[in-house]
Amino acid sequence: MASRPVVADSAVSSRARPRPLAISSSRALLANPIVRAFWQVDGHGSERNQAEILGWGRKRSGLRAEQQGVRQQRQWWLLEDGFVRSLGRQDQALSLVQDNIGIYYDATRPSRLEQLIPQPLTTAQQQRSFDLIQRWQQAGISKYNAAPDYSGELPSSFVLVVDQVAGDASIPFGLASAASFTRMLEAALAENPRTTVVVKVHPDAFTRSRAGHFDLAALQLHQRIRLIAENCHPERLLANADKVYTVTSQMGFEALLWGKPVRCFGMPFYAGWGLTEDDLEAPERRRLAIALAGAPVTLEQLVHATLVGYSRYWDSELDAETGIEATLDYLSAQRQQWLRNHQFGPVHALGFSRWKKPILRAFLNGTEVTFCKDASLIPAQATVALWGVRPLPVVLQAPERQPARVLRIEDGFLRSSGLGADLIRPLSWVLDDVGMYYDASVPSRLEQILATDEFSAADCALAEQLRETIVANRISKYNLTGQDWKPGCAVAEPSRRVVLVPGQVESDASIRMGASGIKTNLALLQSARAAEPDAWLVYKPHPDVVSGLRSKDLPLADYQALCDELVLDGDSSQMLEHIDAVFTMTSLLGFEALLRGKEVTCYGMPFYAGWGLTQDTLACPRRVRQRSLNELVAATLVRYPCYVSATTGTFSTAQRIVAELQCWKASGPSVMPLWRRALRVVLRLWVASGLRKNA
Repeated sequence: MASRPVVADSAVSSRARPRPLAISSSRALLANPIVRAFWQVDGHGSERNQAEILGWGRKRSGLRAEQQGVRQQRQWWLLEDGFVRSLGRQDQALSLVQDNIGIYYDATRPSRLEQLIPQPLTTAQQQRSFDLIQRWQQAGISKYNAAPDYSGELPSSFVLVVDQVAGDASIPFGLASAASFTRMLEAALAENPRTTVVVKVHPDAFTRSRAGHFDLAALQLHQRIRLIAENCHPERLLANADKVYTVTSQMGFEALLWGKPVRCFGMPFYAGWGLTEDDLEAPERRRLAIALAGAPVTLEQLVHATLVGYSRYWDSELDAETGIEATLDYLSAQRQQWLRNHQFGPVHALGFSRWKKPILRAFLNGTEVTFCKDASLIPAQATVALWGVRPLPVVLQAPERQPARVLRIEDGFLRSSGLGADLIRPLSWVLDDVGMYYDASVPSRLEQILATDEFSAADCALAEQLRETIVANRISKYNLTGQDWKPGCAVAEPSRRVVLVPGQVESDASIRMGASGIKTNLALLQSARAAEPDAWLVYKPHPDVVSGLRSKDLPLADYQALCDELVLDGDSSQMLEHIDAVFTMTSLLGFEALLRGKEVTCYGMPFYAGWGLTQDTLACPRRVRQRSLNELVAATLVRYPCYVSATTGTFSTAQRIVAELQCWKASGPSVMPLWRRALRVVLRLWVASGLRKNA
């Protein structure tokens, strides 16, 4: 694939800061992708004598970096993960902090964050901080985000006590100890005698089997204590708590963002500034900073220092430095897809090829996937994943064996640069637990979105921008390159109406499930000619047929006799710029024509028909709502599909996938190697031979 586009964030220009050379005693630190994004780590010889020295927090590498930097009078930095790190704990970090004075969680000495917090803010910075607080709540973000929301019932009134894992460096460096947790729980019970005390166990107790500070069995016996011992996202707990008790956990900072009173029993970075109720006296330097400022620190100052001034953010998909706002939006979108997958529960995937298995795991990140060859081994009430509209096996149709949910999977509408039949890895799939978008005989998730969802002005504006980008860059489902084309009548009859008829693979499920009456390319072409006797009629066979990956239904001469022009090697996106209308059964090209403002007549019931945007020869009684083009785009390209970046292997958005496709297409579409194509032909013949013998 070609090099990725570099897209600037509104707050930080791409590569806005030069990448200095860096060295470290830790090879793991230098191998960290986000470190390599901000520093060059491959210097040699005399260059290394000028390099910045990096270390990780209060680890051994951090101690060495500081000592070496001071001794040699060179720039040194202590690094740590940022406060908004990633989707899951094993995913690549999207942010880090860098400190050349100390490190934020070490209250025993100054840090760069400690110096930033009391700095006065401009009006613009105050507004940005205020907006960030609102954005944080709306996004529902935490440091890590691959955990379900707490689904249990919460008391109508409760205070939240936050446990931490034993051995967390922030505890001793935050002037606390194991005894601090005992004091914290005792205080929460004593200070709230009529309120339930909810104790939240740290997620590392589940993901890394690390012990906390409380006797969980004893807590379960206490009448006023409610224990939340499962791994869950903190958003719902923080949003509903009356007050939050913490030692040094980042959840205390997040509680401040949610506008909650916070009681601290250690000295984390956010304590000692007048924003929290502190069990310990603040370090003298923090008290002095407040005295010099003449007023306690505001929440906006804390937020700006922590999330803007002290942190750096990297967009690994766009290969660019970015800002906190873009990172929050990106993680929010990732988390929403993760939650959608998680609600499916464990998935039993039936009949998926070896090639598709790792792809399915990526698209279903958030749930456990088990691949099955034998449907009889799938338990009752399971979630079963099938490709396309493949029928449910008979054994699973029995009432006592029926699955709780059938998840149907297909290629998305912005798929790749290269044909799916060539086994080119997709960037989008649809995961439909209702039906399938091209099966008009039954409802689908997309149809339900179009029938019931509301779209805000912001949703429509985003869809319009996406549509304009797609049209301007000639992006399509497969992004095949072809010859630039103009209709044959362009010179002699430039005003003549041009109608494009896209061929389809006649055995395609979208025709079986979405067409009635006219189900062949020949019949479609005949109908188009009858409806447009004076138009310049252009027929373009399906790319799979032209490439030989699908068999021809009729000799091309049969079509040539009915049309004015036959185009085998045209770029379909470019062709749409030179036509007036499209006649189709169910082709996706009809949707792509709508994106470009072209007239579309449908002889079937594709997903984009029935919403008032096309001329339809069939009707669907479920589709009665009139939709705008931007609403159709928002539903079809934003809300319905799942996108996974080829760059990062993580969830993405339609806007980012279009950028990837733009670069991928520019480098030329991917094709199946000849050896692989030959092997597939041999395997098909071998399977067919076996089927004949069994018959």
